[in-house]
Amino acid sequence: MTVKEIFKTPIFLAPMAGVTDTAFRILVRELLEDDFAKKNLLMFSEMVSAAGVHYRNEKTLAMLETVEAERPTAIQIFGSDPAICAEAAAYVEELGSAAVIDFNSGCPAPKIVKNGEGSALMKNPALLEKILSAVKKSVKLPVSVKIRLGCDTINAVEVAKRAESAGVDFIAVHGRTREQFYSGSANWNEIAKVKAAVKIPVIANGDVRDFDSLDKIFSTTQADGVMIGRAAQGNPWIINRLLKYFLTGEKIPPPTLDERASVMRRHLEKIIFYKGERVGVREMRTHAAWYTKGLTGGALLRNLFNRAESAEDFLKISEVIHG
Repeated sequence: MTVKEIFKTPIFLAPMAGVTDTAFRILVRELLEDDFAKKNLLMFSEMVSAAGVHYRNEKTLAMLETVEAERPTAIQIFGSDPAICAEAAAYVEELGSAAVIDFNSGCPAPKIVKNGEGSALMKNPALLEKILSAVKKSVKLPVSVKIRLGCDTINAVEVAKRAESAGVDFIAVHGRTREQFYSGSANWNEIAKVKAAVKIPVIANGDVRDFDSLDKIFSTTQADGVMIGRAAQGNPWIINRLLKYFLTGEKIPPPTLDERASVMRRHLEKIIFYKGERVGVREMRTHAAWYTKGLTGGALLRNLFNRAESAEDFLKISEVIHG
């Protein structure tokens, strides 16, 4: 998949730990109405530890598995050692199912940052450039990187320029620093500065939840694409709705209660298929909280879902939403 082909469907599902697994990616793709998009839309995996790949950790390697129904997929890796990151990228490429190798330099989680990984690398642009250069040299696939505006201070332009020098094919920028986590508003003007500073494609990320914000982020940043993260939690329809709007101008209405309940059940079935009932039910509790956010009686539903012990429990509770 070439970079030019990637940006023909420029609305992307962001990599999100605990969210964008195989079940969710398949669900998002199934909900796409445009045949071209269904075949070509690039979605990003949960981040995968390069060290975990190096040591052949069983759980890590399982996260690299993809199926035809979710592809094309960008596999995101993270780490802080250039050689190990390059080795992991080559391993992913050799598996033959990834369309893109993405590198994480944006995760704000304390356990990642304290190891000098994720957004901590924004404080060491020289090391990040070495990592990206090593990764790029180790594979033939397109390579991308996801960054924030900075760690504690804004330096996204410098980091983006170094990523470009390292040979990265495109870059995604979340419009907050690590210190902000997800508080406040995403600074789209800073993303615009990154776009103006490099020649490679730039994907803007942060605070896009509807048609108006999609228009505004494109006009403000002049980005080549937009990445949707938290707005997709409990809302797998959003990629289809925003992409359809971008391609045709059509504003598809939000899902009905029946549709919400139906898709939730499909989501549960897919998680159980890939992870088993015990793990699937436990993980689905989090998704159910997102699916029911803003619904009348949502607090009661969330309480019921949190106590669900089986798929049967979930299905019975979902019938309340179904009406």
